[in-house]
Amino acid sequence: MSEIVCEGCGAVTAGYDTVNYGSIDVGYRVLCSRCFNSEVATRVGLDKFEHVRLEPVKLSDCNGVMHEFHLRTHLLGDIVSLEAFELRDGAPGGYEFQIVGDPSEDLFSLCGRLVEKMRRALAVMHVRRGRLGLEIIEETVRGRIGWDDAAEGRLPLVTIDGQEFSWDELGHALMCFEGWQFKLEVADRSNEI
Repeated sequence: MSEIVCEGCGAVTAGYDTVNYGSIDVGYRVLCSRCFNSEVATRVGLDKFEHVRLEPVKLSDCNGVMHEFHLRTHLLGDIVSLEAFELRDGAPGGYEFQIVGDPSEDLFSLCGRLVEKMRRALAVMHVRRGRLGLEIIEETVRGRIGWDDAAEGRLPLVTIDGQEFSWDELGHALMCFEGWQFKLEVADRSNEI
């Protein structure tokens, strides 16, 4: 896991909990989430915004596998984003969730809503490894679109059930539905699908 020194408070911070903050005109600084939230709160006049550091949460999926989620809060002007993510090689990966709310809302209440969203998602498995490779369990697959370094960004890498799959693997799994129709719907990561 990479650690970075925050240019605001000087604290050594995990790389996934930092933000490059600034602009081309004034330059950029690497800030920890606490300093970033403080800067944004000052800029937008939210004197009462309090950055709360939340401890990791452990939840099990429908197969009984335990997942540890790290939590990160970012004030984004008139909304606050709360994210939960697993760590893979020191960076967010696997399952990732986000919920947004009003900055004046109680962050523990927002966290409770996020945990419920996570539980609903972890209760369903969409794919499994079978004799023929990746298999779609039913007719619906939900996941996240990411960058595939192996394809140099020409094809996406998809994360389904907290596991990464190449576009080719997903395409191969879809071949058992040859002749069927499909609907590809894309949603913001803070929306529940």
